[in-house]
Amino acid sequence: MVPRYTRPVMAAIWSPENRYRIWFEIEALACEAMAEYGAVPKEAAKVVREKGDAAMAAFSDADLVRIDEIEAETRHDVIAFLTWLAEKVGPESRFVHLGMTSSDILDTCLAVQLVQATDLLLKDLDDVLDALRTRAFEHKHTLTIGRSHGIHAEPTSFGLKLAGHYAEFLRNKARLETARAEIATCAISGAVGTFAHLDPRVESYVAERLGLMPEPVSTQVIPRDRHAAYFCALGVIASGIERLAIEVRHLQRSEVREAEEFFHKGQKGSSAMPHKRNPVLTENLTGLARLVRSAVIPALENVALWHERDISHSSVERNICPDATIGLDFALARLAGMMSKLMIYPDRMAANIESLGGVVHSGEVLLALARAGLSREDAYRIVQRNAMETWTKLGTPEGRTFRENLALDPEISGRVSAETLDAAMDSRQHLKALDGLYQKVFGEPGPAL
Repeated sequence: MVPRYTRPVMAAIWSPENRYRIWFEIEALACEAMAEYGAVPKEAAKVVREKGDAAMAAFSDADLVRIDEIEAETRHDVIAFLTWLAEKVGPESRFVHLGMTSSDILDTCLAVQLVQATDLLLKDLDDVLDALRTRAFEHKHTLTIGRSHGIHAEPTSFGLKLAGHYAEFLRNKARLETARAEIATCAISGAVGTFAHLDPRVESYVAERLGLMPEPVSTQVIPRDRHAAYFCALGVIASGIERLAIEVRHLQRSEVREAEEFFHKGQKGSSAMPHKRNPVLTENLTGLARLVRSAVIPALENVALWHERDISHSSVERNICPDATIGLDFALARLAGMMSKLMIYPDRMAANIESLGGVVHSGEVLLALARAGLSREDAYRIVQRNAMETWTKLGTPEGRTFRENLALDPEISGRVSAETLDAAMDSRQHLKALDGLYQKVFGEPGPAL
């Protein structure tokens, strides 16, 4: 991922230094396990641990260069690292990697890195949830127009809009926790996964100390259905980000102006038009969501490897693992900040509700006529006729509001009182069920009306 969309804390997880530290830890733990079970001398395992720890503590750019030099000759990354490690450890290095294969190191390391990345993403999700909860409670009773097909429907609460996104991100957190549990898998089973040269207790020992679970059948590599499910979870989270971003982008449109991204002092929107205040953050989030989702198909295609293993998945994962997690980390952090500072304009929301002359209350009027004894078909016909009269003449000299047209309709006169019609045109009625809805989403009803 380019530095522009990379946070250092996530980038560090995918750095060569972190990867090599994890590789050494896996090798050292395996050596210690073999010593415990009598396969290697305990003193040798102690030397491997002490000298290896010292080498990793002093790890520098010079060590990266040395490993790269070895790999240029061997054309094998794990062998290059083991050769470098042998230079640091000395004769006891002959007890390192006994009975193991490269995939034991690579796949177990990838599991550790994905767990580290996921823990950061879960913290990011908590920040998004906190921001959404705060704003949802702040605007529980802020009336705004609901839209279906992009067209004004009925009034709703802006807080309820945000509560819906909160519930979605709560589901996304649960999905990611499930994905974390599935990806946190260790494989130390040797060539083609048979444990022919390894005691299975070595795998259990390494897994326990790394916070992983042993893979039941590794076939030399950890089956990639786990990774496919993980990236699908990331893709769903990215889609949730995009759904919220698109909502904000729409609300910031000049014709709508119900909410907008915070505009910093000194910020510029256009090199040509000084008046511009563009939704650049949410447009950026839309693009990043596409990038994260682009990892899903390659991850699914990685599931079908040849026989016990091949490495067609390797080049894919070297790209999508850092890029997708780094991109999602940046997007979630940006989303949390954007929502915390989102500018919300209740007066504009109220004006938009009434901008169509009150026709958005047609559903409540329909119910009032039905309760007054009209058939639903007749009630619908009457209400639609008056709504269309209001809609088509809105803004013209002969135009009247929906309420005025209803009052003049002879089929309504005497059937429904003025007070009933006035009550039907009151947007606040759409707030009456919010306590129960908030109770379901947040576990508490939130502020009272």
